[in-house]
Amino acid sequence: MTYFIETSDTIPAGLGFSLFGGIHCMWLAILVITVIANSILYRKLSPKGQDRWQKIVAFLIVLDEMWKVMWLIIGGNYSVSYLPLHLCSINIFLILLHCFKPSKTLDNFLYTVCIPGALAAALFPTWTKLPVANFMHLHSSTVHILLVLYPAVLAINGKLKISWKAIPRCLGLLVLMAIPIYFLNLWLDTNFMFLMYAKSGNPLYWFGQNWGSHLWGFPVLITAIMLVMYGPLELIRHLRKPKTALP
Repeated sequence: MTYFIETSDTIPAGLGFSLFGGIHCMWLAILVITVIANSILYRKLSPKGQDRWQKIVAFLIVLDEMWKVMWLIIGGNYSVSYLPLHLCSINIFLILLHCFKPSKTLDNFLYTVCIPGALAAALFPTWTKLPVANFMHLHSSTVHILLVLYPAVLAINGKLKISWKAIPRCLGLLVLMAIPIYFLNLWLDTNFMFLMYAKSGNPLYWFGQNWGSHLWGFPVLITAIMLVMYGPLELIRHLRKPKTALP
């Protein structure tokens, strides 16, 4: 527990875990098992029980974020770079809003942005320098599991109104968030939403090295994600459509 309150910026090297090593695979297994178990549980709940489940998970995510802030303050490590303005952090509050006031735009944003974003963070964690007995390791691992859990369980159980027609609204919401955050990054010298740069290990990093700017990665990756998230669903819907009999 010597390094419990350290962060990636303050901890000595050589104490963390390897990508897709035993510890990393353990967390990925927990993610998969948690989603499957809760999907089965959610399906068996009454409508009132399902509503209660959504609120419990949403509040657990908020509490997880508050737990992180508490230990950052206790360790004297809190700074503006820890403001909840990264995309995953923003999704914490969008999930909280969704459990009280769902909408088609939020349904599709959580499906196409929150799930892939949180999965990408879980698959390619930026906290590999940290040991398991560390608050940021525990927070980063559990909060991304919860961020996948909420929309994934709802999507699996058909509770999200998913339609490709909502793509423009999702992109509009993303841009509305990105513009002020970009200027905030300039003011605070931060890198929220990875708008200023991308480090090695981030999928955007390749575009910076090969295309001159990591920002080119956003339209490419967003397009790919939209195709992956909506393409199979639209194909299934097309195949299920009853064929009109010829006269």
